[in-house]
Amino acid sequence: MIYKSLCLLVLVSQLKNAFGHELDVNNPESVQNVAQKVAYKMMQFYPGNQTNGIPGLFGDPYYWWEAGAAFGALIDYWFYTGDEGYVPCTMEAMLHQVGPDENYMPPNQSKSLGNDDQAFWALSAMSAAEKKFPDPPADQPQWLALAQAVFNTQAARWDEEYCGGGLRWQIYTFNKGYHYKNTVSNGAFFLLASRLARYTGNSTYMDWAVRTWDWTSQVGLMTDTYKFYDGYDINDQCTKVDSIQWTYNAGLYLAGAAFIYNFTNGDPLWEQRVDGIMRMTRIFFINDVMAEMACEPYMTCNVDQRSFKAYLSRFLALTVKMAPFTAEYIMPKLQASAKAAAQFCSWGDDQNTCGMRWTENQWEGLWGVGEQLSALETIQSNLVLHSRELVTEKVGGTSKGNPGAGGSGAIIEETRMDITAKDRGGAAAVTIIAVIGFLVFGWFIGWSD
Repeated sequence: MIYKSLCLLVLVSQLKNAFGHELDVNNPESVQNVAQKVAYKMMQFYPGNQTNGIPGLFGDPYYWWEAGAAFGALIDYWFYTGDEGYVPCTMEAMLHQVGPDENYMPPNQSKSLGNDDQAFWALSAMSAAEKKFPDPPADQPQWLALAQAVFNTQAARWDEEYCGGGLRWQIYTFNKGYHYKNTVSNGAFFLLASRLARYTGNSTYMDWAVRTWDWTSQVGLMTDTYKFYDGYDINDQCTKVDSIQWTYNAGLYLAGAAFIYNFTNGDPLWEQRVDGIMRMTRIFFINDVMAEMACEPYMTCNVDQRSFKAYLSRFLALTVKMAPFTAEYIMPKLQASAKAAAQFCSWGDDQNTCGMRWTENQWEGLWGVGEQLSALETIQSNLVLHSRELVTEKVGGTSKGNPGAGGSGAIIEETRMDITAKDRGGAAAVTIIAVIGFLVFGWFIGWSD
């Protein structure tokens, strides 16, 4: 209850500052001020602050996964701005939704729980570990252990029977989409594995990241020119690709490649991959302003898709952090997008409501969590060059881990290695087969019915 009271006090204290959106992207104080206003409006949509509200849920029409993404944005907000106002809300939400096995699989979300949904909560927990967000009380699940728990449960679902590997979209057989293998589920797993590798130094996570990258490429969900398509239906034997391109798919693989680039001390192969994906993201910009090109020009974006630009912005900023050579290309796009987003956050009676289409001359009349979230991540990402370094388990990290977390019995062996540029590459198939085959066999036995 104390968390809710503190959150409400934050909202009231920020109300007087909720008008006007003059953004100077070169002035950190200006960026912080506008981010504060946009975050305030996003949290007005959060019923978890209200009496009898459920912590961590925004409620209809927003699916559970978007709440995980929103609280990830508030972790970013704290990291970039230093504003601690939403720490209690975020802590409460992130811990309330962990589920009985502490792996972000709450039973009341089973009707729509996909691998991507689960992974977005894990990525928020990973951000908390990397950015030294305040650790939970000792008797509560810890950020690193939560991320490891999700990784373990998802590694055990790797499906060799159809299409040679990969994760399905949905976890449960009764959900529509169980027969679909999509890029976002595998991309989120790839990013999670990449970040765990860097944070822990455990090369097994690296092997899984490479395995996922290779599979994505082999089945054609990633092209030679780094376009990322949506997915395959296994009933078609993965022969008919849905070629729609979403911002967040490119962002997941870009950030994951950047974390591997950082972990491998600048491996030229991963530098090439980072550069290739980064430059391919140009398809999501109009005069350097971000747009969800698959639906935004046609006004067909659904509730989920109206938040996708938030994740591309988040992942672009992470890329700058992990691979500084990308800043020259990425920052002008984040700056132009932030300016446009700020201009489109002055709508509504409160003059603090964000729109979706930042490339237009007038408000399209859409508003909600997705619009606020996209604007917030895009605006605050302009503080990335002024932010602290992301910690690791060896250097600065405080979050406690558990390699066997998740309730699956999966154990990650403590195989830490000193990585050099020549040690790792996407074609390390022999190593992957030898090491992963042995490790995963035990996992699959434990999970088989």
